[in-house]
Amino acid sequence: MAVVPLQYRIDGPGNARAVLLLPPPGAKWSVWEPQMPELTRSMRVLRVNLRGHGASPAPGGPYTVDEMGADLVALLDACGLDRVSVVGCGFGGALATWLAATIPGRIRRLAYIACAAGTPRTFDSGALADRVRRDGMPAVSEQVTAPWFTPAFAERRPDVVRRLAEEFEGVSAEGYAGYCAAITGLDQRRVLAAVRAPALVVSAAHDPLLPPGHGRRLANAIAGARFEVVPGAAHLAGIERSDRVNELLMEHVAR
Repeated sequence: MAVVPLQYRIDGPGNARAVLLLPPPGAKWSVWEPQMPELTRSMRVLRVNLRGHGASPAPGGPYTVDEMGADLVALLDACGLDRVSVVGCGFGGALATWLAATIPGRIRRLAYIACAAGTPRTFDSGALADRVRRDGMPAVSEQVTAPWFTPAFAERRPDVVRRLAEEFEGVSAEGYAGYCAAITGLDQRRVLAAVRAPALVVSAAHDPLLPPGHGRRLANAIAGARFEVVPGAAHLAGIERSDRVNELLMEHVAR
């Protein structure tokens, strides 16, 4: 299994507990900007751009969750991080689950934001990957980014919506398609039964991509997990309702 050297950055106190932030497909580490002022007050924050995102290489062919997870383990080793908490957004949560199940002794706490135990049938990631490879990122930009924010937020902050859409269109088509291939047909329910790290699952009340029912089922599959619904937000709740998401993350991963 060939490991891809991922682009990353570390912020916060050098001697503090570490937290790894995993973005959803099509988003870069900038999706976590609203969380940085709070998290870096007391934690060492590792942000990463996954395969084909930012300056991270995009090897050809479909990827697997195992391969993408191995990239992250290699990065933790390279950074000398023996034990971390992990926060995943969207399908970045699948990689958080993989880490918790594969290297359980190195995962302190887990937090999921707008995540699920698998890829729902309503999200045809395989067809999306095919279209991106054929027509490029701009061809699917509106389809993919529309669920990220509520219409009210899009009207109030068109600058944020436009910036995230531009970043999406700048992602490598091969990298995004490979990520989509990795999560096609994904079902982690059996894996979740083995997760022992204390977990927080946060769903957004108005998320059309992964509605709260997905989050509740994810939380139910992890022993002792806490489940919360954030009102007034769509898929990227960490941006739209950063106030509440930050509060929840600080209570859980920075405690």
